[in-house]
Order: sequence, then C-alpha cells, then structure tokens
Amino acid sequence: MSEKKEEEKKHIPVVTEKSLSFLETYINNPSPTGFEWEGQRLWLDYIKPYIDEHYVDNYGTAVGVINPKAKYKVVIEAHSDEISWFVNYITKDGLIYVIRNGGSDHQIAPSKRVNIHTDKGIVKAVFGWPAIHTRNGEKEETPTLKNIFLDCGCTTKEEVEALGVHVGCVITYEDEFMVLNDRYYVGRALDNRVGGFMIAEVARLLKENNKTLPFGLYIVNAVQEEVGLRGAEMIANRIKPNLAIITDVTHDTQTPMINKVVQGDLACGKGPVVSYAPSVQINLNKLLIKAAEDAQIPFQRQASSRWTGTDTDAFAYSNDGVVSALISLPLRYMHTTVEMVHKEDVDNVIRLIYEALLAVKVDQDFRNVK
Repeated sequence: MSEKKEEEKKHIPVVTEKSLSFLETYINNPSPTGFEWEGQRLWLDYIKPYIDEHYVDNYGTAVGVINPKAKYKVVIEAHSDEISWFVNYITKDGLIYVIRNGGSDHQIAPSKRVNIHTDKGIVKAVFGWPAIHTRNGEKEETPTLKNIFLDCGCTTKEEVEALGVHVGCVITYEDEFMVLNDRYYVGRALDNRVGGFMIAEVARLLKENNKTLPFGLYIVNAVQEEVGLRGAEMIANRIKPNLAIITDVTHDTQTPMINKVVQGDLACGKGPVVSYAPSVQINLNKLLIKAAEDAQIPFQRQASSRWTGTDTDAFAYSNDGVVSALISLPLRYMHTTVEMVHKEDVDNVIRLIYEALLAVKVDQDFRNVK
C-alpha cells in the first residue's frame, strides 16, 4: 500500500483530554428516566460556551441553540436518560422488591450494588441472591422480576422507611466509567449519554473551527427515550424542525449468543452505522453517506425493519413529517453496567454529524417526487 493511501486511512482523533474528563463525570452521574435533571445541568454547563442560548422544557429536555433567529431549523439529538428501577414493595422483613423504569435487565441484577435515591440522599443496597450452596440438588431458578430483591441492611419495613426509602424511589447501579485497553469506553448508561456527549462535541467543533451555519442548529438532549421516545415527542412539537439527525447506540453483533441473521453484522471499531427504516428519509441518509465518503469516515449499514426504536421515529412522524435520519454508535452489552463503545467510533460519529451539518443546505428539498 502506498504511503499516500496509508495516510488517507489514518484515524483523526476528536475527543480531547478535557472533553474526556467531562464524559467520565457525565457517565458517572445518575440520570434515570424521569429524574434526569442533574445530568442535564452537567451537560448544559459543558455546552454553554459553544451555543448562543439554551432552554429546558417542563420534563427536562435540554436544548442548546446556535443561530436561534434563523427560520430554517436543524436538530441534532440524543437522549439523556438511563434505565433504572423503582421501589415497588417493601416487605415486613425490610427487603425491597422492584419494577422496571425502562428496559432494565433482571438477569444481571443479582449481586449488583445499587443506589436508592431518596429525599434524604443516597441509600446503599445490594441485589441479594441465594448462595450456590443452598441451591444444590434443586432445579435452578433464574432471576426474574418476581424473585430479585434489594437488601439495604434493614430487618423491618419501618427501618427501611426511616432511611427515607418509599415506594417510587428510583434505583440506579453504582458502576462507573473506565477506559479498557486504551480502546474502549466502558460504563453504565453509555446508552445514550455518550450520544449527548457526541452532539455537544459537534457544537464544540463548530465553535472552535469558526463555522457559521446558514440555519438554526438545535442541539437536543432529550429525556424519557427509554420509556417510549416521550421526550423527543414533546420537544419535536415545540421546535418544529425542518430536519433532524438523531444519534443513539446500536448492537455490536460480534460477541457470543447474538444471531447475525437476525441482528445484522455490525462491529465496534468499524465506524458509525447508518440505518435503513421507514422513518429514515432516504435522501437525508444519502447525504450522510456522501459526507462520510467525502471525509473518508468509515461507516456501516443497518436495516431496521418497521421502526428504528430510537428518537428518530418520534421526530420523523411529528409536525406533518420531519426529514430525519439516524447515526448509530456500535455498542456491546446494551442495558448492562459494562456497556462498551470503541473510542474511534465515538470520534467518527462526531465527525460524521459535523460533516453532515456542513453539507445541509437551507430549504433543501428532500422529496423524490415533486
């Protein structure tokens, strides 16, 4: 291979030490669905130097705006909430049963340490599970919502309640961010606070590179995606954008027990993923692909059948139809506490959104039939 071609393929880093420090703080901060406000404060503090104004809606979706007086409106969006649990029932013996807040995985719960969020502060607890010695000779019971429980060191319901714990308190895992093998970012809630991080980095690049956009750019960090795209639904109707580029995570399918025939062939480290689905406007998708090719950004493709399952669907079907597309970040072990994304993919999603914005023209007509 020639030196020129080798040079063309060289990865271009985007994330700085300062921005990585923010990412770590942002990931470690709990932002469960319906309780996202502390994370939103962190995000707004980070993005404020790169935007002209901002606002927050009644349910907590945060929006940074560049060029707010422009008539043509473009959204780049991610969601800020993480899966969690609710306290559902406290037994007379002081044990706590839970229900989901979003798509929390009951199978990973046993032996996990958690934080119960109360008005009095954090209460520590663990998901208990019977010792292996006590299960010998019997049919193994698998973890289900009916048998997983929390132990916060109390022996009566009254003791639990004295700590400030009540039905409806939200529960998050305490696992924190790390960098694995100088190659992967690992942590809970990379789905999808890494998305919020990436769109904030796009705003940073635009500011640092002195780029003036011919349209209003709305950088949206939405709430309540994990319970049905609700934050996106609300904010789409408020902004009424002309165009929306959404970023979320998708499944890396290279690890055991994942069927590529069903889930597709996607890999961490091979670039952003562009999706094909009814809610993805095909000509905006072509603009993304051309932007990737022109900037020599590696990318992958995914077919998403009837819907993407992301905020793309909410934006696309709002306001009589908003031209929308999805850029996904490959991720391993979704909805666990050890979600993994490749550092180079993060850089390249940021670059692709940035390059796509520079390619968007005001009043561009994306229709195939006119």
